[in-house]
Amino acid sequence: MSMSMSKQNVLVFALLMFAMLLPPIQSLKLKAGNWGKTFQKKNQEKETNLQFYFHDTLSGKNPSAVKIAEPLDKTKSYATQFGNIFMADDPLTETYDPKSKLVGRAQGIYALSCQQEIGLLMSLSYSFVDGPYNGSTFTLVGKNSAINPVREMSIVGGTGLFRMARGYAIAKTHWLDITTGDAIVGYNVTLIH
Repeated sequence: MSMSMSKQNVLVFALLMFAMLLPPIQSLKLKAGNWGKTFQKKNQEKETNLQFYFHDTLSGKNPSAVKIAEPLDKTKSYATQFGNIFMADDPLTETYDPKSKLVGRAQGIYALSCQQEIGLLMSLSYSFVDGPYNGSTFTLVGKNSAINPVREMSIVGGTGLFRMARGYAIAKTHWLDITTGDAIVGYNVTLIH
């Protein structure tokens, strides 16, 4: 028993010696009610502004978004389509014309998440396939109040040239077919990365 205590004491001594070699941890003095502190780092952040059109097509032989789930009781959600969930692989183009130059794709999921309005919860990755942004992505997550003529959504990350991106997207409906749900939406995006 004394042998195991001896090994334990040696281990404790070694850990204490190791801890003494580490630099001291600076404690933060936070004011009451604060739960964090932001430190400014010396870095060279970039700002990128993008403008493109998003084509969400639910109709026809080759839709770019398909319904993957819906509520069991559809009578309670008819007006706002609450509970419907869609998977999307929507083209992003240079102009509102669907035949204009393809610059990327918006891929992910969106759900009709509001009972009192037509509102979507969007989680989409915008992947670019053209120009200097080829291979780069950013991720948009947030509420899209689709009936509002202009709405703002959050950019919460990115890859490639947009690694660690944050920012916002301003979306404006350019065209909407209320019978099919097909839409063309203009995007103005500001990214800090």
